Amino acid sequence: MTKLSVNINKFATLRNSRGGNNPDVTKAAIDAQLFGANGVTVHPRPDERHIRYQDVFDIKKIITTEFNIEGNCKEQKFVDLVLACKPNQVTLVPDALNQITSNHGWDTIEHLSYLKDIIGVFKKAGIRVSIFVDPRLDMVEGAAKTGTDRIELYTEAYAKQFHQDKTLAITPYIDAAHRAKELGLGLNAGHDLDLTNLRYFAQHIPTLDEVSIGHALICDALYLGFENAIQLYKRQLMP
Repeated sequence: MTKLSVNINKFATLRNSRGGNNPDVTKAAIDAQLFGANGVTVHPRPDERHIRYQDVFDIKKIITTEFNIEGNCKEQKFVDLVLACKPNQVTLVPDALNQITSNHGWDTIEHLSYLKDIIGVFKKAGIRVSIFVDPRLDMVEGAAKTGTDRIELYTEAYAKQFHQDKTLAITPYIDAAHRAKELGLGLNAGHDLDLTNLRYFAQHIPTLDEVSIGHALICDALYLGFENAIQLYKRQLMP
């Protein structure tokens, strides 16, 4: 079954809005795994507006499930953090400084040489690497040349189009997934996946290894409870 990694950034956003340590981000990671999440994802940014670098070290000490750190590898501080923490997986995202949220994948053709080098750094440290890409065959093929272990398909376009034409929305992702499999790449997905569109996505892409979901799941947790929300999302991933 496709694994669910819960992004806990929003717990940190809420904490930081008032100062102090409520909610406790480390406890959120502990509870996520206790409630059945297959992994925990964090995405520290340079301004530490949500997850702080110290949070990452604190979570690393207690985590018993898979740990995924997302971020922009062009920031040396991020590279140093990942190498110090040695998570199970690092997901490389081409965010600009002060970007509110991720909004595009890597151009794996233009940045091929750079990606080869930085991916090699992480793989040498024994860390599985995934890179964020748009559902385009040329970008998937470029990713395969970088040496990455996996790609993460950026799913905002799918989510936006889902309610208008779900078949049209899923088609480029199916094509990208097929090509990734042919090239021997593992497959993750994330961004704007929620309880209305996740099952359809997972059913049509059986090679999906993992989804990383934060914003929608935490919003649902406000009404449904954190444990219940995690379980509901996991049910969407069942065959």
